[in-house]
Amino acid sequence: MDGKNKEKTVFVDGGVCAAQGFHAAGMYAGFKKSRKKDLSLIYSETLCDAAAAYTTNKVKGATLKVTMEHLADGKAQAVITNSGYANTLAPNGMEIARKTCALTGGALGLKKEDVIVCSTGVIGQPPMIGPFEKGIPKLAKAVLAGGGPEDKYYGAGNAAEAIMTTDTVRKEAAAEFKIGSRTCRIGGMAKGSGMINPNMATMLVFITTDVNISPPLLRDALKSDINHSFNQISIDGDTSTNDTVVILANGKAGNKRINAFGSDFAAFAAALNRVTVKLSRMLAKDGEGATKLIECRVKNAPTDELAMKIAKMVIQSDLVKTAIYGSDANWGRILCAVGYTPGNFNTDNVDVVLSSSGGQVTVCEASFAVAFDEALAKQVLDMDEIQILVNLHDGMANAEAYGCDLTYDYVKINGMYRT
Repeated sequence: MDGKNKEKTVFVDGGVCAAQGFHAAGMYAGFKKSRKKDLSLIYSETLCDAAAAYTTNKVKGATLKVTMEHLADGKAQAVITNSGYANTLAPNGMEIARKTCALTGGALGLKKEDVIVCSTGVIGQPPMIGPFEKGIPKLAKAVLAGGGPEDKYYGAGNAAEAIMTTDTVRKEAAAEFKIGSRTCRIGGMAKGSGMINPNMATMLVFITTDVNISPPLLRDALKSDINHSFNQISIDGDTSTNDTVVILANGKAGNKRINAFGSDFAAFAAALNRVTVKLSRMLAKDGEGATKLIECRVKNAPTDELAMKIAKMVIQSDLVKTAIYGSDANWGRILCAVGYTPGNFNTDNVDVVLSSSGGQVTVCEASFAVAFDEALAKQVLDMDEIQILVNLHDGMANAEAYGCDLTYDYVKINGMYRT
């Protein structure tokens, strides 16, 4: 991604409401026994150009199928999402998904085809329409009014909280940048804590922008970006049935429409990547039961594709993940993961460095052991964000991947997920 454009992008507050003309709300509607927020709405004041990416799982949720139908024309104006119930392999699931879009469209004064519907939670549960009927009118009223001190449902934070399942923190990011003389913004929110191994995973991501950009270039920007952000995450190697990343662009920034590749497109792509990588790191760090973020940075690989594969293979390794959990500098596991990555590359000159806010320690040089301070290594690995730096000395390609440690709590959470 373009480093110079990234430097011109600054993070701001506001999440999905940071961009002009977007509003959001969230509430408890009745999907969760816990009575935590479970229904979320994002709304644009005008019709948006839209693009999306979906799970590669052959089993797809009903809401995902309806969203694919509704985005066939590259247009959308609202996103309605529930958590706690996945509407996957559920009787009458398609009917419920379509009725949800109709309820949302009716409450907002939109065509049902301009509504995106998403769902996350337990697979195979009986369908529910009652919570949608209860919650949608309240959320629609909040976003149409633009919120206010008296409106307890309004706001990006409420919307981000309402899409959480086993997440422990809400995940939001927003950035500001220039296209020509115009100030533009991109905002996003995400959920995901387990069942994450994109090409996409139990992950929902909603991105809003006020940039004026054509649908083909919006699709191109998203498709390219996710290969370097969301598709470089892995929590547990499982790929879900409902994963969706959606981007909505309403053009309210007033920039000259981006219809071709060039400096304006590059500025947009760089800002998009700043937001998506920030969300990716949040998703990885909040993995189920996790105590540490693991970031693998591979450099000097033969190709971009190999660099990405190697980085992801390292953060996916259960043996690496457990070693990081135990603050054990067992670097042989890292070389092992590098070595079983598919592809042709040289493993005779690999350096490995472990780094964090606790310091930095070289544990391997030229694919051989080196003496290192075990106490320093433990200090490095005791921190909550760990970087594994792998230098192949076999090309010029670089890549990153994001994961988390594997703990006892992961088993506890997933052993009792439904109960």
